[in-house]
Amino acid sequence: MPFSDYKTALVTGASSGIGAAVVERFRREGLEVHALARGAAALADLAERTGCVAHAIDVTDTAALARLAGEVEFDILVNNAGVDRPKSFLNADDGDIDLLIDVNLRAVLHLCRLIVPGMVARDRGHVVNISSIAGAYNFGGNSTYHATKAAVSMLSRQLRVDAFSRRVRVTEICPGRVATDIFAHVHGDSPEIRERFLDGFELPEANDIAEAIAFAVAAPVAVNIGHMEITPTLQVPGGLSTARAPEWGAKPTPST
Repeated sequence: MPFSDYKTALVTGASSGIGAAVVERFRREGLEVHALARGAAALADLAERTGCVAHAIDVTDTAALARLAGEVEFDILVNNAGVDRPKSFLNADDGDIDLLIDVNLRAVLHLCRLIVPGMVARDRGHVVNISSIAGAYNFGGNSTYHATKAAVSMLSRQLRVDAFSRRVRVTEICPGRVATDIFAHVHGDSPEIRERFLDGFELPEANDIAEAIAFAVAAPVAVNIGHMEITPTLQVPGGLSTARAPEWGAKPTPST
């Protein structure tokens, strides 16, 4: 469906990074874009710059989401808000688990519950779920994050089953490392963190992800682009490790 067939969009996690880039890209297409995030000041700046409609709402506030969904019929929903608390699951905290489930999964489920039925009734709509390569590949220290992103991946597929026979399209975007401020949010903004995750790496920018989303949305109505995995050219997910069987009480010795 070309952008001209859509009028309104809701983008979560819109105050910075990929979310802000998507808001800017959609506004260039003339959509009425509702930008949702916790940071009121950053949203105000985005609204002044782009003309979007700002909503300073926490995605875990289901009642507030329900009020917004009851006021506006959204043609496009971009579930972008997400958090991480990297640590081994052996050291997981209950608060970290609850936070990741609430933001990364529960909010996505509720927004789809609130908005997708209207898309089905109107025979028009597009859901874009920003997942992660963490939904398909394992790497250390992100167990709950992996679990929530894998759930979003399955939800994305299931939404197409539930909306079958209607022109409601669903696209899952699975980024690898992207040059955004998420690393500062998760690990703290410091020269050491920028050096560890950003400096010297050739990485996609937030605008690159926004362009990929625009490509999926602008595809002809008969085309559903269901899944995009977007990684740096110089990043390869995956790997295999095997540990020797330890003596009882001894730590295993890993080998690759």
